[in-house]
Amino acid sequence: MKPYRCYAMTLLIMATSPVLAQQSAISTDAWKPVEAALGRSGQTQPGDVFKFAMPRKDLKVTKDGVLVAPGLALVSWAAFKTMGSETMLMGDIVLTEDEVEPVMLKLQQEGIEQTSIHNHLLGETPHIVYMHIAGHGDAVKLATSLSSALALTKT
Repeated sequence: MKPYRCYAMTLLIMATSPVLAQQSAISTDAWKPVEAALGRSGQTQPGDVFKFAMPRKDLKVTKDGVLVAPGLALVSWAAFKTMGSETMLMGDIVLTEDEVEPVMLKLQQEGIEQTSIHNHLLGETPHIVYMHIAGHGDAVKLATSLSSALALTKT
């Protein structure tokens, strides 16, 4: 009896794979306007999340004389997820000290919340600040608002 269950499960998986692949392609296409608003490509993540990674390649940060790789500890990111009729945005923006105030003001003007401002590193040069963000609403409007804040940095 067990071989039949295995066979049935295999057939079910094979039969639904094209449907699952098509759904994934449709959801990726749905994020194209958000990619256009941010001016960069994102990637689908588990749980129907669409995420953008934005390493700060412009920064030359050292910690105890060692250069910190942008992809290691200097990556801003933003993730979008459709929640009913709205989209939720969450993210973390890597900023220099002089970028914090103008970015914070712009985000507040655009309706994106700052949920935390803190350090991930200690004793690095130059000093880097991490700003966690959150927002709800139209995905393209959120992406446009975030883009206008990021434009005040060298991200």
